[in-house]
Amino acid sequence: MDTMGLLDELQNKARRDAALREALLLTREEKNPVDAFCRKCQELGYPIYVMDLIQAGEEFYGTMRRSTNGGGENSPKLSGEDDFYELFMASLM
Repeated sequence: MDTMGLLDELQNKARRDAALREALLLTREEKNPVDAFCRKCQELGYPIYVMDLIQAGEEFYGTMRRSTNGGGENSPKLSGEDDFYELFMASLM
């Protein structure tokens, strides 16, 4: 399963399990929240690493950007649309 699939599965699980959701949300308070989030994912059996998260966000954003306004350099930068950690956290709140 790719990173997107793993995140979707984890997100669905966290929506049904308050303790899991809270554990994931607590990673926001760590010195390096993305690293803490990835460690928690790995503890839970989801092989998600920092670079996987970054790459998935960039690939998703690149695909989205290419699909708008002809995908050229004039396509507007959408702030935060490539940050899967923040998007994941927002979905749990």
